[in-house]
Amino acid sequence: MEIAYWVVAGVLAAAFLFAGAFKIVTPKDGLKAKGMNWTDSFSQGAIRGIGAAEILGAIGVIVPPLVGVAEWLAPVAALGLVVVMIGAIRAHLKLGDTIVPNVILAVLALATAVLGFIVWL
Repeated sequence: MEIAYWVVAGVLAAAFLFAGAFKIVTPKDGLKAKGMNWTDSFSQGAIRGIGAAEILGAIGVIVPPLVGVAEWLAPVAALGLVVVMIGAIRAHLKLGDTIVPNVILAVLALATAVLGFIVWL
């Protein structure tokens, strides 16, 4: 089970590190130019906040079990990423955008949480 956790958590963390960093370093206009129309509904600060939440969640699913301290935080961080994806799904549905990537990431985050709770609780 622990190997399954690391595989799923690794993929999840990589996806959210990339997405979060992209939201933090790219200006709102740049994100919109890349086809992220949802940015119209959010301020630059809110977009950077979402990016920060994604990065912190990615760190949270990897670091606690890696260092062996407070491993229970890893599945909690994964649940936080599920919440972020629920918000993303809601925002995309309002615009009529596809939600497939968000659903996939939400399922991946939920799987990470479940595996984390099984392994470390």
